[in-house]
Amino acid sequence: MKRLPYILLALLVASLSATTLQAQETQRRSPQLTRGEDRKKAEAEKESGLPELTVRAQNRNEQLTQEIGRARWMRVIYREVDLTKEQNAPLYYPTTPINGMMNLFTSIFKLVTEGKLTVYEYVGDYELFDDNHKLPLKDMLDKFHILYDEIPSKGSEPAHYVINESDIPSNDVKTFYVKEAWYFDQNNSVFDVKTLAICPILTDNAEYGEQKMPMFWLPYEEIRPYISNSYIMTSNINNAKTFTIDDYFRRRMFDGEIIKTENLMNIALQAYCPTPDSMKREQDRIEKQLATFEESLWFKPDSTLLTDADKKEAKKSTKRSVREGGVSAASKSTTKGETVKAPKQPAAQKSSPVRSVRRRR
Repeated sequence: MKRLPYILLALLVASLSATTLQAQETQRRSPQLTRGEDRKKAEAEKESGLPELTVRAQNRNEQLTQEIGRARWMRVIYREVDLTKEQNAPLYYPTTPINGMMNLFTSIFKLVTEGKLTVYEYVGDYELFDDNHKLPLKDMLDKFHILYDEIPSKGSEPAHYVINESDIPSNDVKTFYVKEAWYFDQNNSVFDVKTLAICPILTDNAEYGEQKMPMFWLPYEEIRPYISNSYIMTSNINNAKTFTIDDYFRRRMFDGEIIKTENLMNIALQAYCPTPDSMKREQDRIEKQLATFEESLWFKPDSTLLTDADKKEAKKSTKRSVREGGVSAASKSTTKGETVKAPKQPAAQKSSPVRSVRRRR
């Protein structure tokens, strides 16, 4: 019995020694893990200011994804968004990152250079998001003459490219193509708009004037998790940053002109609208078609069918208008041979009586 305390003490010392050895082994292994990809990701995040895509952000992106494959009615619209307009300025300024704020193209460009986004080449009349049309980063940089420093690959590590912030052409990207789908979801009785893809357009001041060069197509679902936390200022009067870039697209706060609709012949408006006037008329016609289709979805009651309450309200309104018109009871006791003209009612009282909001309760 006297040896029992010594035995317990020896066991306690042995367990503490094992725990200490395990902690030291973990400390020896942890630097090896952080020297790999984890450290590179942390440094890249620190330099660019863009967060890593977490599991929660991925789940949120899946929840916001609108399924339009089973829509019974859908129309695909291509718009050209001019960032120099005041309504679209939140997507353009600041052209140089300030206090952690950056414009839309700078965010896209940094995500592409870090390998977080995949872009697809612009081929003209159509866009395909498959492996054959992926645009490698080096090809994009060479095509649009963007300066960079190439760091060769070492072993299993691929080559990567370093671009200074002053060489990012965010100041020259003044236009975006936006591809959107107007659709009617008959299962949920919802008429909505979904942004499908965006394409930045580089403006080059050539000898013969400005030349617009579309750079690449980017599926909107891939960039939305990153820009859903990028808050922007949307008003010159209210400087509070209450909206994100994702809100700007989902709420359709931008102003874009229609340049093409998805059609059987796959032709743009410019192909059959040679003059600016004809182009404007065609754009207005398409906008009106979209608005007309949405209005036709909802039931509208016939205003000519009045209920008993409506008829009583109409009688009261008529009596009220007669009193306001100056017709007294003495004017009714005229002789049979005399014809008295009633005073002319004001123009505002000639229309049919309208019920007030208070009487509808």
